[in-house]
Amino acid sequence: MGTFREPIQIANPKRPKALIALEAIVDTGATYSWIPEEILKRLGVKSIETRPLKIASGKVIRRKLGLVLITVREKTMPTPVLFGDKGSEPLLGAVTLEELGFSVDPSHRTLVPALGYLLSLF
Repeated sequence: MGTFREPIQIANPKRPKALIALEAIVDTGATYSWIPEEILKRLGVKSIETRPLKIASGKVIRRKLGLVLITVREKTMPTPVLFGDKGSEPLLGAVTLEELGFSVDPSHRTLVPALGYLLSLF
C-alpha cells in the first residue's frame, strides 16, 4: 500500500479545547495509534495500563496506553493511543481509523468513509 500522512489534532479528554496539531503516518498494520510520549505528557495524558505488542521482528514489547480525543477530517472521537518513543513519528492505527469510520484507499493514498458491519440475528 505504501504510507501517507494525515493531519490530526489530539487533546486530553479532560481539557478538550487544548489541541495539538500533528501529522501522522497512516499505518493500517498497527493496531493502535502511537503518539510520542513527550506530546502526551505536554497534554497531561496519563497512562491507564500497559499493553503487550508484537513488533515486526517478532519480539514482544510493552508500552503504556492512554486515552486522547483525536480529530481527523472534522470527526472527533476518544481513542486509545500508545506512548511512543521520544522523537518517534505519530502513527494513526487501525483501531482509531475504525472508530472514526474511515478506511484506506490504497490507490489514491487517502482516507475514505467506511461502512461498519453489523451481524444481524433477525
